[in-house]
This record gives sequence, structure tokens and C-alpha cells, in this order.
Amino acid sequence: MEMQELITVVNEVAATLLVPIDLLVTLGRITRSAAETIPGIEYASISVTSKDGRIETLAPTDLVAVQADELQYELCEGPCYAAVTGVPVVQVDDLASDLRWPEYGPRAAAAFGLGSQLAFQFHAEPHARGALNLYATRAHEIDTDTRQLGAMFARLVAVALGWARHDENLSEALHSRQVIGQAVGIVMERYRLDPDRAFAFLVRVSQTANVKLREVAAGVIADTFDPVKCRPNRTGNLRTPVRPTVTGG
Repeated sequence: MEMQELITVVNEVAATLLVPIDLLVTLGRITRSAAETIPGIEYASISVTSKDGRIETLAPTDLVAVQADELQYELCEGPCYAAVTGVPVVQVDDLASDLRWPEYGPRAAAAFGLGSQLAFQFHAEPHARGALNLYATRAHEIDTDTRQLGAMFARLVAVALGWARHDENLSEALHSRQVIGQAVGIVMERYRLDPDRAFAFLVRVSQTANVKLREVAAGVIADTFDPVKCRPNRTGNLRTPVRPTVTGG
């Protein structure tokens, strides 16, 4: 990557770190920039520990990152889990054959097409702890540049969480993720869509109505328990029945 391009990306991320910040927007910018900037990296996500000890995913760039993260949480095994629970930096050059992850590695390679993985632990005041997760689809994609750039983005995550009012912003971010995930599930069941298309539908509604995604998701959930099915308006509420337009194959 050219130095000027890297400087531009870092400046764009830094611009989102102005107080007060929208934590979800800032973390999303960081993970997207990491996936777009770091050579060989296809997907990125952030794992954080919640107050009750659970590990949850924020700002994933792709469904693959969510699935890989959640598999590691379920198995209590993998680079992401190791970084969150104590190892500063975890690198896996070939997931399919690395003996440290006998269950996660082969499943991640077969089910998600992942080849290598890198995770950076971070700590942010007052007590946020988690990991930046970087995924590559090919084995042996991680080199010195990958590690250096990954460490830089992990520090940006820590800065974002440290500058935010942690207890309120992180709890809100985790709640928003849960609400959006629930709404995706409802749209999947209601219109028989796969997760990617269901999420894309919610995003389109959010953009068209100029309403925050979590508000659209909350409206979908509320509509599920309301006898009147409706179309999202500018407040995220629903008015009239709507079926998502599905494009693509």
C-alpha cells in the first residue's frame, strides 16, 4: 500500500474519533478500513466482553466474520477467543492444519473458506477488553506489514472505546447489535431471504428513509407484535405491508 493512501485512511478514521462519537459508526469505519487497507485481509470484526462475561461481536465487515467469531465463542477455542481471554497477539498461518485449534481451524476452513487469521487483544479504559479480528481467505497471507497495520487499527479501536463513555456507549452498541440481529431473523423468516439479503434490505430501508439502522430494526420487531403490518416511515415505525425487492441471483 502507498504511504499516502494509508495516511488518508488513518485521517478518515481519526475524524470519527471526535468527541462525542457514535461508537458503532466509528468502530464500523475502523473495521472496514482495516479490511480494505491491510493486504490479504478480507474480513474484520471486533470482539468485546460484556458485563456478564459474554463475548460479542461488533462492527463485522461481513457475515463470514460474524460466523467465525461465534464459532470461536461456542467452542472456547480459536485466535479470537485466545486474544480476548489473554494472549496479546495470535497469528495463524494455516487454519486447516494448525494443531492449536483442532476443532475450530478445520471447521473455519471448510465452512467459511478461511485460510489464515490474526487477532490483537486491546484494553480500553475504564474496563473494556476485546480483540480486533482479521481474516484472510488464503493461507500464509500474514506478514510483517499485516501485523504492523493490524496493531495500528487495534490501537484505534482501543482509543475509540476509551474516548466513548464506555458503560453507556458500549452497552448501547451491544444492544443495537442484538436488535439488528433479531430484525434480520424476522425478515429472513417473513420473506424467506438469506441473512445477507435480509440485512441488505434493512440497510436499504434505513438509507431510503434516512433513519438509523437500529431504529428500522426496532420498528420491524415492534411490527411483529403489532396486528397492523406496515412500511417503515421516517421515524422507523411501520405503516403498510411491504415485501423487500430481491435483486441478484
